[in-house]
Amino acid sequence: MPPEPGAARPLHGMSVDVEEWFQVGAFERTIDKADWDRLDSRVEANTDAVLSLFAETGTRATFFTLGWVAHRHPGLIRRIVAAGHEMASHGWDHQRVFTMTADQFRADLLRARTAIEDAGGQAVTGYRAPSFSIDTRTPWAHRVLAEAGYRYSSSVAPLRHDHYGWAASPRYAWRPLADADLIELPVTVAQFGQRRLATGGGFFRMLPAKLTDIAIGQVERDRHGAMFYFHPWEIDPGQPRVTAAPLRSRIRHYSRLGAMEGKLRALLGRHDWGRVDQVAAREAAQLA
Repeated sequence: MPPEPGAARPLHGMSVDVEEWFQVGAFERTIDKADWDRLDSRVEANTDAVLSLFAETGTRATFFTLGWVAHRHPGLIRRIVAAGHEMASHGWDHQRVFTMTADQFRADLLRARTAIEDAGGQAVTGYRAPSFSIDTRTPWAHRVLAEAGYRYSSSVAPLRHDHYGWAASPRYAWRPLADADLIELPVTVAQFGQRRLATGGGFFRMLPAKLTDIAIGQVERDRHGAMFYFHPWEIDPGQPRVTAAPLRSRIRHYSRLGAMEGKLRALLGRHDWGRVDQVAAREAAQLA
């Protein structure tokens, strides 16, 4: 059902996955982690550009940040916090959760959270798995997050994809553990019959913006908040080209980078956006 006349517009979660252009899943088999510190760092300038866009549009958001980035750019983390945004964890160095054991995941969470909290002075209570890598292969992941004190996770893509996805996941917020308050906030997808289509990140960049508006309309109809995400490198058309990467990876990574900032600015003006912790609190109240 649509919102009743006079009712407040739903609040949707705006999130940024803070990572360098060379730390993405598309290049994980092409660029060695040992080379990261020798590559052109652009995350600070790109994230500052995102902060300017949010200031221009009056948007508050959540920045899911790699501990690796926070350790090397603490001033950036302080600027994000000073602007009123939420800091959350994206893990240490973009290692997919399903490649770790439960103990390795626990250590990764601690290392990343320590770096982010030390840099920003703000408690970290939210987590997003790199490449949405919490799925049926990680039955222990939500338990580890709950034991570590996280209030919410936004780590599931409720669809089928060649790199990730948990097609059987609920489309909206759900409690993965019967004995814990942790909630999972899947990223928003558009539903067409039995098919679900992704809407954030590269999908938003390459596909018509109308698809995201349709998905958000469906979410509002069902009285939930949408969960949108993108990366700072997606508004940087001048970033280096990795010619050794597979063609599919290059198409996904570099297509329509020049169009992204304008599409984002328009999207920010069409809906009401807020921090993910705000949306998580509302969704948790509905689940109570």
